[in-house]
Amino acid sequence: MPLTLADIRSNESLSYLIQRANDYLAKLGYTEHGIRHVSYVSSTTGRILRELGYPERYCELGEIAGYLHDIGNMHNRKFHGPHGANLVYTELRRMDMPLEEICEITMAIANHEEEIGIAATPLTAALIIADKSDAHRTRVRQKRPGRDIHDRVNLAITDSKVEVDADTRIITLDIEFDTSMCQIMDYFKIYLKRMEMCQEAAATLNCDFQLVINGLQLIGEVAEDSKIAEELGVALRKTS
Repeated sequence: MPLTLADIRSNESLSYLIQRANDYLAKLGYTEHGIRHVSYVSSTTGRILRELGYPERYCELGEIAGYLHDIGNMHNRKFHGPHGANLVYTELRRMDMPLEEICEITMAIANHEEEIGIAATPLTAALIIADKSDAHRTRVRQKRPGRDIHDRVNLAITDSKVEVDADTRIITLDIEFDTSMCQIMDYFKIYLKRMEMCQEAAATLNCDFQLVINGLQLIGEVAEDSKIAEELGVALRKTS
């Protein structure tokens, strides 16, 4: 019998690695990267692939990759993708998963960060979009004494969802943003490179990527003419 997502979720060693990674990031003051985050990334990765018509087993491998993608943070934040891929490779080999399936999963894990990653496969692309879309106030650690820009931006996001239109081949990240807490441009100060990576990932899936905040399309084939969109365009040109 093939390894399932349920097998992965019930594995005590993998659960322990996820917890240790989240504990380490808490010491650094990062937002939540525990079971809530990896469960969201897991389900969203699988949903993106399913709605685009990929085989069921491939979708489940995407869910497994999403669930395990941040384990490398246990060792260090820097290059946590490749570090995590190595850890996951070892654990999945011990669980007798076929090598070709392990390769699909670990390639995605190794390439999900914008510093060094590329959307080399559809599974990798779906994982990237799922991971980068998880910005929300529930990720803020409430006991943290200070509030940096990451906390302020995440606290301002009251709702966030990924929508997939298989007919038009458009993937949309739709965000509701409370501008009384901080400015929308603050979002782009920390998420601009991640959104560019989502655009590249969507292209791997033969899709276009759109970012909509408070009903305003800011990234996509036709971004609306507004002061925010114009400022974003300048920021995008500076990074190109």
